[in-house]
Amino acid sequence: MASAWWPCLVLALLSGLAASGFPRSSFRLLGKRSLPEGVVDGIEVYSTKINSKVTSRFAHNVVTTRAVNRADVAKEVSFDVDLPKTAFITNFTLTIDGITYPGNVKEKEVAKKQYEKAVSQGKTAGLVKASGRKLEKFTVSVNVAAGSKVTFELTYEELLKRHKGKYEMYLKVQPKQLVKHFEINVDIFEPQGISMLDAEASFITNDLLGSALTKSFSGKKGHVSFKPSLDQQRSCPNCTDSLLNGDFTITYDVNRESPASVQIVNGYFVHFFAPQGLPVVPKNVVFVIDVSGSMAGRKIQQTRDALLKILDDMKEEDYLNFILFSSDVTTWREHLVQATAENLQEARAFVKTIEERGMTNLNDGLLRGIGMLNEARENHRVPERSTSIVIMLTDGEANTGVTNPEKIQENVRNAIRGKFPLYNLGFGNNLNYNLLDAMALENHGFARRIYEDSDADLQLQGFYEEVANPLLTGVEVEYPENAILDLTQNSYQHFYDGSEIVVSGRLADEDLNSFKADVKGHGAINDLTFTEEVDVKEVEKALQERDYIFGNYIERLWAYLTIEQLLEKRKNAHGEEKEKLTAQALDLSLKYHFVTPLTSMVVTKPEDNEDIADKPGEDAEATSVTASGAFLISYQPPQRPYYYVDGDPHFIIQVPEKDDALCFNIDEDPGTVLRLIRDPDTGLTVNGQIIGDKRGSPDSETRKTYFGKLGITNTQMDLQIEVTTEKITLWSGAVPSTFSWLDTVTVTQDGLSMTINRKKNMVVSFGDGVTFVVVLHQVWKKHPVHQDFLGFYVMDSHRMSAQTHGLLGQFFHPFDFKVSDIHPGSDPTKPDATMVVKNHRLTVTRGSQKDYRKDASVGTKVACWFVHNNGEGLIDGVHTDYIVPNLF
Repeated sequence: MASAWWPCLVLALLSGLAASGFPRSSFRLLGKRSLPEGVVDGIEVYSTKINSKVTSRFAHNVVTTRAVNRADVAKEVSFDVDLPKTAFITNFTLTIDGITYPGNVKEKEVAKKQYEKAVSQGKTAGLVKASGRKLEKFTVSVNVAAGSKVTFELTYEELLKRHKGKYEMYLKVQPKQLVKHFEINVDIFEPQGISMLDAEASFITNDLLGSALTKSFSGKKGHVSFKPSLDQQRSCPNCTDSLLNGDFTITYDVNRESPASVQIVNGYFVHFFAPQGLPVVPKNVVFVIDVSGSMAGRKIQQTRDALLKILDDMKEEDYLNFILFSSDVTTWREHLVQATAENLQEARAFVKTIEERGMTNLNDGLLRGIGMLNEARENHRVPERSTSIVIMLTDGEANTGVTNPEKIQENVRNAIRGKFPLYNLGFGNNLNYNLLDAMALENHGFARRIYEDSDADLQLQGFYEEVANPLLTGVEVEYPENAILDLTQNSYQHFYDGSEIVVSGRLADEDLNSFKADVKGHGAINDLTFTEEVDVKEVEKALQERDYIFGNYIERLWAYLTIEQLLEKRKNAHGEEKEKLTAQALDLSLKYHFVTPLTSMVVTKPEDNEDIADKPGEDAEATSVTASGAFLISYQPPQRPYYYVDGDPHFIIQVPEKDDALCFNIDEDPGTVLRLIRDPDTGLTVNGQIIGDKRGSPDSETRKTYFGKLGITNTQMDLQIEVTTEKITLWSGAVPSTFSWLDTVTVTQDGLSMTINRKKNMVVSFGDGVTFVVVLHQVWKKHPVHQDFLGFYVMDSHRMSAQTHGLLGQFFHPFDFKVSDIHPGSDPTKPDATMVVKNHRLTVTRGSQKDYRKDASVGTKVACWFVHNNGEGLIDGVHTDYIVPNLF
């Protein structure tokens, strides 16, 4: 029994050696002969290393495996690597006994004859083919003489995409044999700073993973290392086979203090955009579901399960309907219905009754769903500020009704007319995935294959989660005219929460001093414009980080994005347009050494035959510049009276008729909320909350106070704005939009315009005639006493009513004062005088305050007559009359 069992064990072990990044050798049955550890059929794989450098989401990966032939005859060794489908191979080298044989990227047609010749002669040829859901397999083989060493080195690059709030990097680990030096090293450099970093392996418990895995991040740099010892690789304490078999996944995200980041290196730029804190745009979703006979069994059950979970995630503001297609088309409801609790309960009952039947009328099912969305919009059945989405699921090809793929594609294109995206989900492999992909891309969506596994329902839910929360629609990324060349895609129908928009291009003038970008989009409540300006000179210090990055990574990122988008456009192009797109993508693929569907990599081996690395078709010194700074939208104040409160808090009232100003202070405890403006006619109210110096101030009696929080309310618009020294929150009804002082953004909706100028000020206007400016004062964070505070300026109030009141509002109406008897005061530099105002005779002192609208750090002096005792005699009543319980 032992003799029969042992060869079977060896056979099973050796036949599994085709692995990711690891050689495999041909083998012979060895019977009871014991094998040296780490040597399989004479081949010892003594080192495998995966080194990755990720710079600004762009990953540069090098897989290196070293082996030696310890047999006394030549052996064939194969090298397999699983790499992401979104990656492009950029280099492959083969080194035998110190002699390196490099790979060269050539046009596919040029390489084709060499490839066919190698195959026809029975010689090995490297190729890339699909391998699972997210991976492709690269394979190459070589004969290695007795006693010789061989090194395989494969390099590939990819842009990591952001999904559900994080970037993911997949590395396949599958040696299926013990490797003396096994190591994964990943260095991440993100100019925005890293906010989280994690790593996990599907093939090992966290307890075992812990000692082999190290992960750390600080500031802009992150590091992950996985170095299992030989004992940690064993599947059991005395086993000689490896438990390393599965996915090694690294996830991370970056700091989002600002919604955008622009980086420039050597004349190329990349612009990342991912705002946070915005309300979700309501969506109108039509689910077009294939219920033909081929969906029978587990597929239809998993579809029902997924739809039930999706219904749980629908928001009350959403609208939905179900279209079922088989030989004919049926609908759940005649029109879209709102996702109320009652309607969702009825939808669940309907989903549970979905059954398979008949054939596949794909064309009519899609057209019914698209027509329903068009009708709902035209007849105002859905909210004006909502967005429409078609989600179609099928497992087969059209076999009744319109069955010609080109005609179906044309019908769908003419029905949607670019108004909303189409997302196609292909269930399994027995379908025309190229059609689904082309249709989705042509209509601003994408296609996704759903694999026939036990988790198919989770795959469907996972897709829906990606598109469930649109934050912006109609997104346009704009740059100064004639300043940018070779721009990648810069308009998007949707920005979804947890994703990221990436735009790259080339500066027309490399000596440009500053670089500006506007991102415009429609939000759930209002229109927004985010503005980012980078002072190129300011960010040159990032060049010091060169040890952490590779090459001209932004130029390569630009080339990667450009090729990827050209290949997508090519799928739906014809004739001359397709030829032009093909030529452009081919030129860039060759220039930047990318293996794409248009190119192949040719490796000349010592036997003088060629290895060809193919990408599946459609069937030196590094520098880095990071982004900082902002575009300041300048505000030109009108020539009207203005009123403001700033500093400790100093109230200043300009009286243009007198060419003079009055000022007073309010001394109250931190936490007190004061009414600054209240107009019952327009519904406008502005309140401010006082903050003090930090606790522990040496002299509490002289401790200064400031405004640290402002609340602006417009009851007619059902709108509130809360401004703090950290953020600005805009409520339209109960829906909040949150912005940081690191943003430069403009928000517009009926009757409102709000512009935040990064780290400087916020300008808010209600129609023509009411404009406020909030100035941000920032102090050194480690200052022992002082802290950040706000200033509030009324720039225009001529549309506010005569009933307006408040500490500032009462002065919006004309009033008079007279100053006489100017004489020296207790301070020789500040004369006193007698003032008659509002039937009061007051002693006032000449002084000055500062206007910080133009420069929050220096300010401009404003001469004024200071009214003592909390403005007593100048303000109506006493200052405690203006204390209110809260901001709103």
